[in-house]
Amino acid sequence: MDAFNSLLYGFSVALDPMNIAYVFVGVFAGTIIGMLPGLGPISALALMIPITFSMDPASGLILMSGVYYGAIFGGSTSSILLNAPGVAGTVATSFDGYPMARKGMAGKALAIAAYASFIGGTVSVIGLMLIAPLLSKVAVSFGPAEYFALMLLGLTAVVSLSDKSLVKGLIAAVVGMMISIVGIDLQTGTERYTFGSLELLDGIDFLVVALGVFALAEVFYMLLKGGGGKEQPRNNIGSLKLSKAEVKEIAGPIGRNSVLGFFIGVLPGAGATVASFLGYSLEKRLAKDGDTFGKGNIKGVAGPESANNAACGGSFVPLLTLGVPGSGSTAVLLGALLVMGVTPGPMMLEQRPDVFWGVIASMYVGNIFLLVLNLPLIPYIARLLDMPKPLLLAMILIFCMIGVYGLSFNVFDLLLLLGFGLIGLVMKLYGFPTAPLILALILGAIMEESMRRALQISGGDWMTFVDKPISMWLLVLAALSLFAPLLKKIVRRLMASGKTKLA
Repeated sequence: MDAFNSLLYGFSVALDPMNIAYVFVGVFAGTIIGMLPGLGPISALALMIPITFSMDPASGLILMSGVYYGAIFGGSTSSILLNAPGVAGTVATSFDGYPMARKGMAGKALAIAAYASFIGGTVSVIGLMLIAPLLSKVAVSFGPAEYFALMLLGLTAVVSLSDKSLVKGLIAAVVGMMISIVGIDLQTGTERYTFGSLELLDGIDFLVVALGVFALAEVFYMLLKGGGGKEQPRNNIGSLKLSKAEVKEIAGPIGRNSVLGFFIGVLPGAGATVASFLGYSLEKRLAKDGDTFGKGNIKGVAGPESANNAACGGSFVPLLTLGVPGSGSTAVLLGALLVMGVTPGPMMLEQRPDVFWGVIASMYVGNIFLLVLNLPLIPYIARLLDMPKPLLLAMILIFCMIGVYGLSFNVFDLLLLLGFGLIGLVMKLYGFPTAPLILALILGAIMEESMRRALQISGGDWMTFVDKPISMWLLVLAALSLFAPLLKKIVRRLMASGKTKLA
């Protein structure tokens, strides 16, 4: 009952009229930011630090956390409608969300994303309330070897789901890893894959690659197929209502991935992106119609959307109880708390319960606001698809260019965007999956750092990855995930040949 009493105290903080206003402003601003490719929650949170400097710490964190999970909530819109995921956590949503939009089911895809996000966020808040102290101890037990194994599992899970060829999936993942290590090696100072270019010393930003291989490649593909001059059919938004069969179909994926996403979010360094990809791969494996994933399967939207929003709540566990940020966004939140004079950690529950429980309670309120805000707006947002196709393609192109140029105000980034757009087009034409490339790009730096730290701690002993039970079992799961499709094919062939001989 202590947790519930503490939560009631949190609601007394969150339901203060001024804090309710901060929740609304935060989630509304976050939703808009998430919808616009190129901004992202990190930039918005950084800009809000001066605003929250003079605020009460509880109110300041309530406002900033609303922007954070609101951006993940709203990020699904651009992924579904434009195939332009500006937030890394919504990349997996575009795999089936965008095909649904092209089939005239944009409204349904956005509605599913809204419901899944709401449930995932609510489940994560309940988990944060009940088991935050326990999960913080589990997170501490994850060392460099365990993180490397976890990241490898996430990558192999996605690679193994490559529809047409496992080899093509591996090639895409290797290319993503190569892109992730472009720039100066911070440990040795060595330049890698820079080819003497000063612009590449800082590496290649995720947004440049994501917008290139998804959005710009789609523009090139439509133009190549001769669709640039044709208009979209009118009234192709579709119904927002879900049938009983569809509700039953997405109930399992939402429930499973809400729990999965929360636990992944608890682990520093994992976050919404890893959770969404793992959620997508889990649903594709479990689904009887897994071959329809990537073609507009509603479970392919419900799974990653519930996972990424649940991971947002989970990421507050290491932030508040350990003072360890699990992502760039939570690192900004940590900096904001320190500026406001609050030190996150094990003593925060006792020293600043108003901040800890006030933020948790505000998430309940914020998730309700997000659902109430987004559902009525879906028919108007989805009208983007009613634009004449040339105008829609031009708008996607402008969004991509503004988003990328706004990163560093460097024309070189626009050239990179064009290059990755062409790479994405080639991948689309020749059947190379984009998911392994994007996930390898995101996880590459984390995997390399974790591997190096583990080897430094062990004195260069590679057995450190299998000596520890957690990392060993994660590596076993990664191997099974990668080779399971091959084993299935071998078993099927053997069974087919056996039946032929018996006949």
